[in-house]
Amino acid sequence: MNDPSGTLLHRNTFMSSQNSKTSHQSDDRLRVLFVTEDDPLYVIQFFKIFFAEYPNDKLDIIGTTVVDAFHEPIWKTAWRMFRFYGLLDFIRLSLRFVGVKLRRESIASLAQNYGIEDVPANSVNSQEYIQTAISLVPDVIVSVAAPEIFRDGILEVPRIKCINIHSGRLPVYRGMMPNFWQLLHGESHATITVHEMAKKLDAGGIIKTKEFPLKEHDSLDRVIVGTKQEGARLMMSVLCDIQSGKLDATPLDMSNASYFSFPKPMDVRALRKRGHKML
Repeated sequence: MNDPSGTLLHRNTFMSSQNSKTSHQSDDRLRVLFVTEDDPLYVIQFFKIFFAEYPNDKLDIIGTTVVDAFHEPIWKTAWRMFRFYGLLDFIRLSLRFVGVKLRRESIASLAQNYGIEDVPANSVNSQEYIQTAISLVPDVIVSVAAPEIFRDGILEVPRIKCINIHSGRLPVYRGMMPNFWQLLHGESHATITVHEMAKKLDAGGIIKTKEFPLKEHDSLDRVIVGTKQEGARLMMSVLCDIQSGKLDATPLDMSNASYFSFPKPMDVRALRKRGHKML
């Protein structure tokens, strides 16, 4: 396990591409750059596990880029969440959010506690960010709920691959909120999927999967937290495989592909009718 006091080994300075290149030549650890969204309630659960448990003799976390979740005013995000959760659960979730803000908990501050550089970006597809990412010399770029589709420029940056983690079975549960849709459709488990990133959303080859059991009467909150935590361990396994030279991906058969957008209030009512809760 890692300790914030012992993570100075991770610290890289993205201001100097020459230093990064020198380190890359003398260090056989896999150089990993994370791209994620600013979510202090759920996505942060992935990083709490990953930063605490990843093997720093095999993986070198060279930076974390945290991008705004919806690229919209906060009132619009609040309205979206109000329609999704309903009044009572929206109030409960809002109190959680206020609590983490008062405690100043965030993915960026968590990374800082572990000595991992913040690599800022307004958009991962901007030329400015692409040049910064190139200077870091990443072997792999990992998307964890990144709020943007990766275009050609950023997809070509890492030496090996851009990879993504998705909390649904692909290609059936492509799109948004796969945990919600798997619960609604009565699946016995959610499928956590690590896959290659491609130009088309959620269409890259499957690298590794893990099943997360769903209960007959479950809560979306439990499933999201659980799949984020187990997803962190799955991603560690994948990255360690890549570090040891193993990267096997199974191409997706897109003949049965589907795509889900953000659930509507009628979908939430149907979920509750099945005996599930939101929180």
